[in-house]
Amino acid sequence: SGSGFVLSQDGEIVTNEHVIDGASQIYVRLADGRELKAKVLGSDKAGDIALLKIDAKGLKPVKIGNSDQVKPGQWAVAIGSPFGFDHSVTAGVVSAKGRSLPGDDNQRYVPYLQSDVAINPGSSGGPLFNVNGEVIGINAQILTESGAYNGLSFSIPINYALQVVEQLKQHGAVDRGFLGVQIQSLNREMAQAMGLDRAKGALVTGFVSGSPAEQSALQPGDIIIAANGRPITESADLPQTIGVLPPGSDVRLEVLTKGKTHNISIKLAALPQHAPRQVQSMKSNDLIVEDFGLLLTDDGGSIRVKAVEPNSPAARSGLAAQDILLTLNQRALNSLDAAQNAFESARKDRP
Repeated sequence: SGSGFVLSQDGEIVTNEHVIDGASQIYVRLADGRELKAKVLGSDKAGDIALLKIDAKGLKPVKIGNSDQVKPGQWAVAIGSPFGFDHSVTAGVVSAKGRSLPGDDNQRYVPYLQSDVAINPGSSGGPLFNVNGEVIGINAQILTESGAYNGLSFSIPINYALQVVEQLKQHGAVDRGFLGVQIQSLNREMAQAMGLDRAKGALVTGFVSGSPAEQSALQPGDIIIAANGRPITESADLPQTIGVLPPGSDVRLEVLTKGKTHNISIKLAALPQHAPRQVQSMKSNDLIVEDFGLLLTDDGGSIRVKAVEPNSPAARSGLAAQDILLTLNQRALNSLDAAQNAFESARKDRP
């Protein structure tokens, strides 16, 4: 069981996808006590949103707010049915916008609102209101080790949710744009090695074979610092930006390459149904050896260490930025291709 809210007078109901997942029949209990059977107009697992329809007229829909205008420090109110207690109200303060949940690949496209509004089992799918009584989010997740509320709650911004709902109305599913780039966040040492005053942006480490990113001017070692004018502070910001764009959209990336900023425009493909295989693309003079914690560059036939990730195997071995790598396991390193082959061989030799 879970919660939800009325979106239209003729019976459109919004809730979380995980609330209805696996259900053979769905019933909606209204505030006046009526229980009506609902049908699913569409659902989106990646966005954790489901659109339902009940046979009813004259319902009073919620008032929709603007989640883009939400600011940290503002008060928020959640209404739901935690543990089956209908119409339960909790209040708290918004802490942040654009959060991504650690280890949650399923919802990497959702820019969550974080608050300390108490959410418990049964609250999922319920509305998050601002002090004006406008819905600014859909209560969706908590971060906890016990399974109960622990002070960290996450809600899907209503502006994002309505974009998903509109596609569910039209198609019953959501088509997302696909860039096909493999990225990671930068640490302080890597940022310094690349001439940045602070760690920001998404570091390009590879591409999906045949993807728009691979066919573009992007190269491994590039840093994406903005997409369609939206700053990319950390790597999680990029899929949140791309995920709201439909296939065929043009995305304008602001990219830092070897200390120089330039723009690259890429037409997005459709997000594949199944996770594509990531590949390392040798399109430039940089090589990211992620599992060793190394960023290498070809410096006129010499393989130079551009950056070392702290606490990585490379750091523990004593390697540092500006070191020159001559051999690895008796293999000469005179090109990035040779370096990549040597590291692949070293992985196979691991016990």
